[in-house]
Amino acid sequence: MADCREKMGLKKGPWTPDEDQKLLAYFEEHGLGNWRTLPEKAGLQRCGKSCRLRWINYLRPDLKRGKFSLQEEQTIIQLHAFLGNRS
Repeated sequence: MADCREKMGLKKGPWTPDEDQKLLAYFEEHGLGNWRTLPEKAGLQRCGKSCRLRWINYLRPDLKRGKFSLQEEQTIIQLHAFLGNRS
């Protein structure tokens, strides 16, 4: 079964800065909405799933980047000591 990119002739591969800007601009104006209709409304040649993953993993304003703070690191160590390695 073909994925959405193959069915609709959509782009795959790395996102360009222009595509990121279009996605950010769409969210600034409209906020979160329907992921299936977003690409067309935002002027993107991507599927909704690709847009959703790009937003969640890279573009969200509340996404924390960089190293853990000392407090975060201590919390992780304490929780690991308490919980151990669970799968």
